[in-house]
Amino acid sequence: MSRQAAPPWYRHALDVPHGDATVNVDGADIHYLTWGEPGRPGLVFIHGGAAHAHWWTHVAAQFAGNYRIAAIDLSGHGDSDRRDQYSLAAWTDEVMAVADAADMAGHPIVIGHSMGGFVTLGTAARHPDRLAGAIVIDSPVVKADPEMDAGRRDNFRNPKVYPDAATAIARFRTVPEQDHYEPYVMADVAARSLRPCDGGVTWKFDPGIFLPDRAAADQLLPSITCRIALFRAQHGLVTADIGAYMYEQLGRVAPVVEIPLAGHHIMLDQPLLLVTALRTLLADWEHSVPFERD
Repeated sequence: MSRQAAPPWYRHALDVPHGDATVNVDGADIHYLTWGEPGRPGLVFIHGGAAHAHWWTHVAAQFAGNYRIAAIDLSGHGDSDRRDQYSLAAWTDEVMAVADAADMAGHPIVIGHSMGGFVTLGTAARHPDRLAGAIVIDSPVVKADPEMDAGRRDNFRNPKVYPDAATAIARFRTVPEQDHYEPYVMADVAARSLRPCDGGVTWKFDPGIFLPDRAAADQLLPSITCRIALFRAQHGLVTADIGAYMYEQLGRVAPVVEIPLAGHHIMLDQPLLLVTALRTLLADWEHSVPFERD
């Protein structure tokens, strides 16, 4: 789909100036994107499994007028280096290293989707005094994250090689699949998911990312003390019951916000609803005092 066919708001978001940078974390170069002026309050966006920083471009850029923003490529994803082994602890260290390198004022708010929501929870649990808040988007943490389920790992274990980018983009799919996507977002995300290889092109992610040694997600929830909010998609993976469970485990102090009409990959099908929800929450956090656990 040509960019000219995309709506004006989307073209404008892609035109917002952004930077590309890397920071070395324990021997791996971690790539990230930036928007907004240095020295402003910070937002760090974390993608899901097998995704990359550009999944967030059309969302993150819309906050550039008020924040210093970074979107990370976790190791094994996007344009960051691969590691021999991956761990939740390493990914949380990468998040904090990017926040430090991106020249943000004060402590950042970390925003993660799906597997990135799990990394957000891990970052909040390990670095509570270094965050201003955490927002977790459609991450059903009462069981293994959807992209970590053994039944879905086979979707990623042996990435296919395609003769050219056009063929690969036409085959681009998400896991899990959903009923609706915005085609202009999908085309850009797919194009930025490819790297050259022998025989053509293949996807950038390392299949080994789906085998890290991690603690169960629900064990993290009771230990989180920083300000936190949960978003769930109406047609996503966090059901009302899962949202209620997470709310209880977080000490009944985290709002649970449903994004209407959205599937699990909210930024691909309902990006403007997601932007509105984020803006509303961030505006409230700027002028309110957080509840504390009992």
